[in-house]
Amino acid sequence: MKGKQSVRDMVLSLGLIVLAAWVIYLFVPHDETEPELKRVDYRVELLTARRAASYPVAAPEALPNTWKATSVRFQGDQSDHWHLGFHDPDGEYVAIEQSAEQPSRFIPDATQDATKTEATRKIGDETWTRYEGERYDALVLEREGSTTVVTGTASFDRLTKMAEALKTE
Repeated sequence: MKGKQSVRDMVLSLGLIVLAAWVIYLFVPHDETEPELKRVDYRVELLTARRAASYPVAAPEALPNTWKATSVRFQGDQSDHWHLGFHDPDGEYVAIEQSAEQPSRFIPDATQDATKTEATRKIGDETWTRYEGERYDALVLEREGSTTVVTGTASFDRLTKMAEALKTE
């Protein structure tokens, strides 16, 4: 008889614990909205990168204020890798990635393994190659000594808008 009471007591205790956890969850407020991403000022990092990099570092000019810069980094010790991330007006991610690293290694990393297509897009005097991927799509510009990738979850129209806004000085 003692064994049955022990099992019954354990089940009752477990039930009380689940009920208490449910009541706590119900009455404790929780915010399920995503936190607002902070806008970053990338001017200092851009000046540093432009002084230190072995290639002309690109950054957008004259983008509307609805484009929010959210991340920036220059890694001179890693083939002069320049990164500048944005959220576009629709909240999609767009990044500028540049490096002096071999394109065969840099492009798969920057595009999250997107696949090169036959499609190209003329932007200014340059011909950019379109890449499509499961996670990110991209526009890629290979130059002597550096590769520029505009990539992200945004549409190709938004990626093109970013590529059109890029200036190297």
